Amino acid sequence: MLFNSLRNPVFARLYTAQTTSLLGDALTWVGIALLAFELAGDKSAVMLSVAFTLRVTAFVLLSPLAGALADRFDRKKIMVTTHLARMVIVGLLPFVTAVWQVYILIFALNVFNAFFTPTYKATIPQVTGENDYSHAIALSSATYQLLAVLGPGLAGAVAAFIGARQIFFLDAFSFIVAAVLIFTLPGQLRVNSDSQPIRTPGRTWQEIKEGTTRLFADSPIRYALAMDLVASILGAQILVNTVGYVQGTLKLGKIEYGWVMAAFGIGATLSAVVVGALDRRIKRTTFILIGATLITVALLPASKAGLPLLMLLWAIAGIGQNMVELPTQTLIAERVPKTVQGRVYGAHFAWSHLWWAISYPLAGCLGSHFTENEFFYGSLIGFCMLLVVQFTLSPKADENEHIHESFWHIHEHVHDLHHQHDHRVRTSMEEPHAHLHHHTRIRHAHPYTVDLHHPVR
Repeated sequence: MLFNSLRNPVFARLYTAQTTSLLGDALTWVGIALLAFELAGDKSAVMLSVAFTLRVTAFVLLSPLAGALADRFDRKKIMVTTHLARMVIVGLLPFVTAVWQVYILIFALNVFNAFFTPTYKATIPQVTGENDYSHAIALSSATYQLLAVLGPGLAGAVAAFIGARQIFFLDAFSFIVAAVLIFTLPGQLRVNSDSQPIRTPGRTWQEIKEGTTRLFADSPIRYALAMDLVASILGAQILVNTVGYVQGTLKLGKIEYGWVMAAFGIGATLSAVVVGALDRRIKRTTFILIGATLITVALLPASKAGLPLLMLLWAIAGIGQNMVELPTQTLIAERVPKTVQGRVYGAHFAWSHLWWAISYPLAGCLGSHFTENEFFYGSLIGFCMLLVVQFTLSPKADENEHIHESFWHIHEHVHDLHHQHDHRVRTSMEEPHAHLHHHTRIRHAHPYTVDLHHPVR
């Protein structure tokens, strides 16, 4: 069952904190949209597009560093600090008087969001057992999708009652509540660092690179990341071009546009429930392929669809979108050692948002040049990408059965005829000394292990 993970009191409190934080995010973006119209008027769309670009930029640049730090420090402290920082930033938004001030605060807000999200994702497998982490990830995703549908409506109603600028104070309060919930978690949320070396700036950069290296070195995870690009190309068509199609081509209003986007969000929520319920019964990569196929097929006839059919197609697309994204998080949880999951989640967060940074302009180009067939051409591009990924990166059966594990350790030795390598500092052959070594273990379904030994010089 999807809710079995809530029997774990630590995850239940962490999940409650995240849900509270997501409600705060809904308040944030509704408030920013209203603030943009107040400050920029007819140019509010440009202001919002810049704000979203700054959001993605912060994620791409800082998430890998955030993931590396999540493997090094107490994750509870990181999450509390980021919540308190966001509380201060949104508390300043009611007092802005110029557009540039909004840009600075939006970028700062998402800097701390970039540090929080990978840390939270890496903490889920840490606080749940092997039997529950997939359900916990699915529950978190379902809640995120559901609040994406319901949150803006709720936030809009609150804004109408208390005012556009005052909504940010309620937003700040939500971050305080979430921070208190995380602060009261028992003990520390630090991964085992006994075998990890002394930290230096160079070593930090190695850890950042290791996150991306692990994404592309593991065949199923690499396949999932490539399918994320396919899903983002198709998903961007929905997010960018639906409003023009509903209000321009179909000559309908904002209410109908809300219905269509709600159908997309509900489909994504339902798929999270399905993925959680069918956990381990179907291979993760099969889920991903089915999801990418669903969203591709859903867009194919959309340029000729009326409102009822469009809502059905967008619900199917929402199911497909989440069937691609959700198994990727679970693959990282089950195929990457817990001591390095933070940096891998951080790298994935950055790369997946880089895909969207590519996909949004593509969607805008199709929407402006092919106003009658934007979804059809978007579907064709997505289908071509899907075929390329499937035929070039689809993992073989045996590649799903072994996992690469890496670790660092300090090894003391002397130089002799059988152990020679260079040092930056001159060392005599008889003098014992220690330095950092890297090991890679390949764990197979059959009972043997290959250990590849790499000294760092």
